[in-house]
Amino acid sequence: MNARKLGLLCALTTLCVFVAVGTVAAADAFPAKDITLICPWSAGGGTDTVARSLVKNAKKHFGVNVNVVNKTGGMGAVGMGAAATARPDGYTVGMITFQLSTFQSMGLAKLSYRDYNLIQLVNQSPAAISVAADSKWKNLKQLMDYAKENPGIVTVGHSGAGGAWHLAIASIAVKNDIQFNYVPFDGAAPTRTALIGEHIDCATTGIDEMLQLYQAGKVRILAVNNTTRHALFPDVPTMEEAGYPNPNPILDWRGLAAPKGVSPENMTVLIDGFKKCFDDPEFQELAKKLGLPLVYKDPAGFEDFLQGMEETLVPALESVGLYNPM
Repeated sequence: MNARKLGLLCALTTLCVFVAVGTVAAADAFPAKDITLICPWSAGGGTDTVARSLVKNAKKHFGVNVNVVNKTGGMGAVGMGAAATARPDGYTVGMITFQLSTFQSMGLAKLSYRDYNLIQLVNQSPAAISVAADSKWKNLKQLMDYAKENPGIVTVGHSGAGGAWHLAIASIAVKNDIQFNYVPFDGAAPTRTALIGEHIDCATTGIDEMLQLYQAGKVRILAVNNTTRHALFPDVPTMEEAGYPNPNPILDWRGLAAPKGVSPENMTVLIDGFKKCFDDPEFQELAKKLGLPLVYKDPAGFEDFLQGMEETLVPALESVGLYNPM
């Protein structure tokens, strides 16, 4: 072999080595492409707004974009199921929401938090018990006393059977031997309309969903179903302050999770990256404007919370005839 051919062969060999090393390095780098975040609820809704706001600046924290894709249906089971069964490479994660805590207990789907690698809790929203501003009930005790003396008479509007707000007040009712007449609506907006129109006696909603009516003086919020007051509702007492201690309130919640089987290395990247998205000042500021109570919990803390939530939900579901475990 002459010197020219030998030199060319050496050059090609060196090039192949560099290409191989570069390919391995690229394969090891995560993320090397955009990440998909599955939202199990429709575009424009509360969970979708949280998801898109959370990942708005994701490229700054991950080096790639996080793209929200809506997969709806089955009370969130379609989208949450898609996230659980996605390829476990770290490039697909999902928003998981309160309904995940009820699927198995209500016999709706064989899906629970145990089917995921948890990433983080994003927020917990407490329920508010509200009446119209001119209601005869000026505080929670007056409402509860009347309801106890008149079983099944007080109508309570909520945004869907088995939802967080329905079960939040059902849990309080069963603890205090009270029977309400529950009236379901298709979301918070018609519930609020019915309350203002005095078609129902009171409403159970997310407290943030009452912010505008509260600020306009059109509703009186009798209590927030939490152990602490809400910063945007400083004069609204907690359940305990209103005379009805409830140390383990049922809270609506949203969080992030990945499919089982994602490598520990990639999970570390996801956990760190989404924590930075959570801490991003722009996301924090938007949450304040929306009245959204942000609560961060790491995977271990998130798991403890979800285990406790399942246990708290059982008596509430039983009290309204929705407990049908799979």
